[in-house]
Amino acid sequence: MREDRSVSPLRNPDAIRIRELEVYAWHGVFPEETKLGQKFYVNAALSVSTCAAGKADDLSLSVDYGRVCQEIHRFLTDHTYQLLEAAAEHLACHLLLTFAGIHALELEIRKPAAPIPLPVGSVSVCITRGWRRAVISCGSNLGEKEAYLREAMDKIAHDMKCRLVRSADFIVTAPYGGVEQDDFVNGAFLLETLYDPQELLTFLNRLEAEAGRERKIHWGPRTLDLDIIFYEDSVIRTDRLTIPHPDMQNREFVLRPLMQIVPEWVHPVYGKTVAGIWESMTGSHGI
Repeated sequence: MREDRSVSPLRNPDAIRIRELEVYAWHGVFPEETKLGQKFYVNAALSVSTCAAGKADDLSLSVDYGRVCQEIHRFLTDHTYQLLEAAAEHLACHLLLTFAGIHALELEIRKPAAPIPLPVGSVSVCITRGWRRAVISCGSNLGEKEAYLREAMDKIAHDMKCRLVRSADFIVTAPYGGVEQDDFVNGAFLLETLYDPQELLTFLNRLEAEAGRERKIHWGPRTLDLDIIFYEDSVIRTDRLTIPHPDMQNREFVLRPLMQIVPEWVHPVYGKTVAGIWESMTGSHGI
């Protein structure tokens, strides 16, 4: 069974819109397209908080759309892609990494001279991309436990597609799952990321492997454990990944750190906040 629901990241009602930016570039599947080139037109809606800039009349508080246009033009002329999908994907990522004030964007690349032997006005690819919020639970019960957790968070904070927003205090907890082993050090953190859920899982699994984690015993000891608890309000069930984490509501060592950083986060399946789930499990309104 596979289920994957997520929301558009373009939620800020403020936007800067760029329409019909003309770029002569060399993208296409056919050799003559990459040799001779053709005109492309770019439309973009940039999710930007404009209130502060508007009140102060200060460009430094907004995003310079002239620079954005120049960067779009430079990127599409410096690179060559066979597919419009690839051009749009890489351009969107580049803009989000280059301009800190862009939270999300809708991007359309239009190709009016698409090689189609039929009367057609143009072909375009439209995508929506942006920084997405995810909540990660972390734990360790081997070796220098806190050092493993701090190193993982440091690597995440320095990855260009991640922004560490806030983290919880570390806590010491008894092992979960009935396997006799040392106590855990647990924590949690909130991040913004350009990785989609599957990419984020791959990234976190790589960090676990770099920390020497071995998956020999289910619920057994480990140097580093990184679990995606929430990803926006996505509900994902695949053979490889389940979001929200399927057992988080039963785990005090997950909920206690979450109460520090995201008590008002609403579980997209149960419709309860983290604080509400905590109260249901413990009978307590706080920690």
